[in-house]
Amino acid sequence: MSAELDALTVVNQLRDLAADPLNRRAIVEDQGCLPGLILFFDHPNPQVVYSALLAVRYLAECRANREKMKGELGMMLSLQNVMQKSTSPGETKLLASEIYEILQAAGKEEAEQAEAAAASCRRKAQFFLGSNNKRAKTVVLHIDGLDDSTRRSLCEEALLKIRGVISFTFQMAVKRCVVRIRSDLKAEALGTAINSTKVMTAQQVVKTENGGELIVPFQEDSTVEVEENTDIPDYLPEDESPSQEQDKAVTRVGSITDGMGWLSTAANFLTRSFYW
Repeated sequence: MSAELDALTVVNQLRDLAADPLNRRAIVEDQGCLPGLILFFDHPNPQVVYSALLAVRYLAECRANREKMKGELGMMLSLQNVMQKSTSPGETKLLASEIYEILQAAGKEEAEQAEAAAASCRRKAQFFLGSNNKRAKTVVLHIDGLDDSTRRSLCEEALLKIRGVISFTFQMAVKRCVVRIRSDLKAEALGTAINSTKVMTAQQVVKTENGGELIVPFQEDSTVEVEENTDIPDYLPEDESPSQEQDKAVTRVGSITDGMGWLSTAANFLTRSFYW
């Protein structure tokens, strides 16, 4: 790996590593990566800030990580700064607010309390996004063709372009993606975006009355207009990204060893780059 890594390359690679549940404990236990991600919250490039927040959101999904993350120097204060900064895009503030509430709830024994905290964060986020914002909702997608990290990257790029998408988590083993969106965004918009890749098709997974699951296809003649996200710059396309050669940095489900060499290099980079 080149020593001349830029901040966007590093944070995007850490985001991809954090997306795999098998990597999350190792990233938080590393002495350099979590402090480095916190420093990215104050980066002048909003794309870097959002990608860092998304990486931290992935890490916070591991309950065993939350106490350490909450106690990490500067974590909670930096999240508050993002939430209060007038120049932060709305989706960035909402994501920071959600992470803040999850970490605030760390250590509580009841899962209901954590969910109540998340609901509280969504109510607070209405202040940031304006009176037209309503509570966020979760949509589960089953994506045919979601077979490898390349397809996942295509899916990421498609979702990140949609205005109103807050965060998303992939479950590669079952070809699913759990997407948090603003309630005024139609689920069909997600299907349209995924289908636009031409190599994947999306269906919605819904709960039945008896607790089971039902996979419902989106209407083929649906003409839902997808509003592109202009608040957050697009991620670098694969053919322009300096990380193109680092395919091994994105670990597969069931394997953690592929990404750890890169993780060590990223940690060293962060240690040397505590200012921009």
